[in-house]
Amino acid sequence: MLELPPLVDAHCHGVVPGELGLGSFEALLAGTAAPGTTLFDSPAGFAVRRWCPPLLGLEPHCTPAHYLAGRRDLGAYEATRRLLRGAGIGAYLVDPAGSGADGPVPAAPPPPDLTSPKDLGSAAAAPAYETVRLEPLAQQVADTSGTVGAFLANVAEAVHTAARTAIAFSVADTCPPGFPAGPPDAGPVRHAAGAWLARRAAGERLDDPVLLRHLVWNAVATGRPLQIRGPVGADPLRLTPFLHATAGLGTDVVLLRGFPGHRPAARLAAAFPHVYTDIGSAPVASALAETLELAPFGKVLFSTGAYALPELYVIGARLFREALERLVTDWVADGAWTPADARRVAGLIAAGNARRVYGLQGRPGRGRERAGSDR
Repeated sequence: MLELPPLVDAHCHGVVPGELGLGSFEALLAGTAAPGTTLFDSPAGFAVRRWCPPLLGLEPHCTPAHYLAGRRDLGAYEATRRLLRGAGIGAYLVDPAGSGADGPVPAAPPPPDLTSPKDLGSAAAAPAYETVRLEPLAQQVADTSGTVGAFLANVAEAVHTAARTAIAFSVADTCPPGFPAGPPDAGPVRHAAGAWLARRAAGERLDDPVLLRHLVWNAVATGRPLQIRGPVGADPLRLTPFLHATAGLGTDVVLLRGFPGHRPAARLAAAFPHVYTDIGSAPVASALAETLELAPFGKVLFSTGAYALPELYVIGARLFREALERLVTDWVADGAWTPADARRVAGLIAAGNARRVYGLQGRPGRGRERAGSDR
């Protein structure tokens, strides 16, 4: 049995704080069911029924209706508390902005409220750290800025202020052609800001490529790690000019890529000293093995990408542990690795790399019972 330290979930979201019925719960599992079928007949559904019921005092593989009835009997908070504390995760990096179009997309519209990093950490009894999305930050500034000059000044101040407490910044890879090298000039930035402020409605999503580049380079200047969220199908290799431009500036870049973008992301992590890749929300053995074939072991981070359901933390952590144990056990059995090397490298991927990249050692989190503890 491979011994791992408490995992560091390097990319996740809050959970629904209230009760969920069968339909609303199922809608938050990955995928979309065909008419007359159920999402519980899926890898995620079977994993929930196998690993989550025992944490709630129920039999493994109980029916979905029985599981959700037991969940309701405990109450939403108690069920969430038991599930999160049983997941084996020792720290969380939480994106409080929700899934968005580039993250995990539920089959139904996202619920209006998810738990904050503080509330998630309290329920999990573990440190929880906040990542700050740049797009919503700019939207909030725009809602209170009447002129172009005020908007640009306030954006710079907002990014600088957020860097004091945020564990990292986050931005979507929707900026063609992949955040070109170097920040945009002041003239185009002012023009883009004026055009966007004139046409936008309050709360409208920022999609102007010049302003997104401007935001990204403001974030790079703070030195905080930058997560780049990739939509399914986006080729991370188009980020190469931006990665060349940011090399040596002191800002680490973490590519959040799931299948099938894990292979090119791993190549970029191997090519640039400041670039890392997470394993993503589907750490099956094949995807994990392909990532570790290409990326140095010190460049790979664990994450669940969990959204809305605490069960997704449980199964994400479980599938990762099983896949990693299967891989390193085979390599040890083949004589490619020693048992000591297997334990050391597995610990790096599970937690050590994230603690180093995000500077978690000695940094207080937002959990209640173990706040400030990074065991």
